[in-house]
Amino acid sequence: MLTSEQVNHYKENGFVIPDFKVPEEVLECIRSDYDKLLALHPEFRDFCPSLLSYDMGFLEYARIPEIISMVSQVIGPDVILWNASFFAKPALDGKKTPWHQDGQYWAISPLETCTVWIAVDAATTENGCMRFLPGSHKDKNLRPHRTHQNPDYTLRQELLESEYDESNAFDVVLDEGQVSMHDVYLLHGSEANYSKLPRRALTLRYMPATSEFDRIKANQIYKRSGVYDHSKSTIFLMSGTNQASGNDFRIRPKN
Repeated sequence: MLTSEQVNHYKENGFVIPDFKVPEEVLECIRSDYDKLLALHPEFRDFCPSLLSYDMGFLEYARIPEIISMVSQVIGPDVILWNASFFAKPALDGKKTPWHQDGQYWAISPLETCTVWIAVDAATTENGCMRFLPGSHKDKNLRPHRTHQNPDYTLRQELLESEYDESNAFDVVLDEGQVSMHDVYLLHGSEANYSKLPRRALTLRYMPATSEFDRIKANQIYKRSGVYDHSKSTIFLMSGTNQASGNDFRIRPKN
């Protein structure tokens, strides 16, 4: 559970680092499951945009009761998991994630998501921990991005440099098993990993069941910007009841 101070910190700053830690035995299972996926799909060496499209076993980690409870405190009791992804950031040459806002390429209306970021390894400034710009979510405005083709970046969408001041960034240093939670409008990114240690992370994306997962819009975003086509993803009701008639929970076939 989040304390009232932690809930307020999330609202004011756009993120929070809870007291909760994922147990080591669960982290070992996550590592093992990703290694198995990587053996089948070496293209996910740096980043997998949709774990559940390839292995439904990762759904188990999204159902951790403590995580669902904390998410409910910031987005409400009716919770949908709409995505799980993995940032592997391997040692020595892990790719940079450019400054961006998640909502730039997510088809959710009204736009609201809490991302839970599980540190599968310790995240440090040396191996490319996340960096947040506190309070940058408050105006609930999607800022201008550009599409690039830089092969050294994990994502193709990048904020224009005029839209942020990196000198105000907060380094999200986490021990393995710690989690962070952040808002869909928060400006964030991470540096490349040139260290000798990996910086793996499992990300779980939850939206309130009062919002709609718009598959038509998701396909349009894919065609326009080349990001992953989330229109083919399965979404899961994790707690409460669905409040948006347009949400389609039918199971999609695995890739």
